[in-house]
Amino acid sequence: MAEAGKGVTAGKLASNMQKKLTRAQEKVLQKLGKADETKDAAFEESVTNFNKQMAEGTKLQKDLRTYLAAVKAMHDSSRRLQECLADMYEPEWYGKEEVDSIAEDTDLLWIDFHQKLVDQALISMDTYLGQFPDIKARIAKRDRKLVDFDSARHHVASIQKSKKKDEVKLAKAEDELGKAQKVFDEINVDLQEELPALWNSRVGFYVNTFQSVGSLSEKFHREMGKLNQSLNEVMTKLEEQNKKGLKAAGSVKRDKPDTNHSITQQDPSIPKSESQEDKTDSAEAPGAESNSLPAAKAEESPVATSNGSTEEVEMPPGFVFKVKAMHDYIANDADELEMKSGDTVLVVSYDNPDEQDDGWLMGMLEANWIKSKGLAPKGVFPENFTQKL
Repeated sequence: MAEAGKGVTAGKLASNMQKKLTRAQEKVLQKLGKADETKDAAFEESVTNFNKQMAEGTKLQKDLRTYLAAVKAMHDSSRRLQECLADMYEPEWYGKEEVDSIAEDTDLLWIDFHQKLVDQALISMDTYLGQFPDIKARIAKRDRKLVDFDSARHHVASIQKSKKKDEVKLAKAEDELGKAQKVFDEINVDLQEELPALWNSRVGFYVNTFQSVGSLSEKFHREMGKLNQSLNEVMTKLEEQNKKGLKAAGSVKRDKPDTNHSITQQDPSIPKSESQEDKTDSAEAPGAESNSLPAAKAEESPVATSNGSTEEVEMPPGFVFKVKAMHDYIANDADELEMKSGDTVLVVSYDNPDEQDDGWLMGMLEANWIKSKGLAPKGVFPENFTQKL
């Protein structure tokens, strides 16, 4: 049995080698023009379309995988960014729970987007391309069987043209020709139907693929936009609360006796002028109050003298009184006035009194007013950072 098996194997190998040799000889004769070749222009066009379709599908598959890899990378980057925000976000800040919820929803949205792209686009792409290798192998087999058919046809013709016809050889050659034609026709007929249908199917496949990618992307970005809007609203409210906290810290009210900014003898940080000393002496007389001074003359007139000079300076519209900055104040907003300790500030009335906040005054630096007049910038500042002059 083993010997028989070896014989069958050896015989099959010999047969295959003979077929290859015969095909090679036939192809050489065809190329040299010594043997005609069966041609089918319509089929050759279908094969050209098939190769083009397979190349386009392979490129689309590669680019789709690259797109999915980019989505995965963006997901990883988004998750790390959200984790960074969560780590920095202090528990007592506004919207801590909402920020954590947004981070979780964002992560789930990325996961869902990636998985649906795989299910509705990549798997369909792989299935579509999966049919090409088998068809490509059948086309190659058809080519081989066509060469066998042509070779058998030429062999019959050569026997028929021989002066001494061998009827036995001719019958055998015709039998081989019939078998070769039958094998070729079976493969050829199937491919003649399948290749045009496959070529036409590409349109529907491309439509479905890009519709899936487009609709999934549109839904993803719409939902992601809502989450980003929610995060933006939380950040805006956190910023507003932070600003209110800064203003509250700078506008702590003084005790009521000090709200009129009167200068008392017990305040060693304010040097007393000669006129102030005289007024203090008179205030200590019987029947006089000992804890306050009368308002400065500059409050009663739109004209006052500039610091360190006897020159009279016209005051800005709405001028109320002057104050001196006792501390540096850094503006936290565009409508605030920044000042340094020692600056003289001209307090003016608000254009709209309803806009005035408790503990805040409107004014401009005296130096800027002297220099630029109406162009001098004005802004609000905390009253308790200053001392009334």
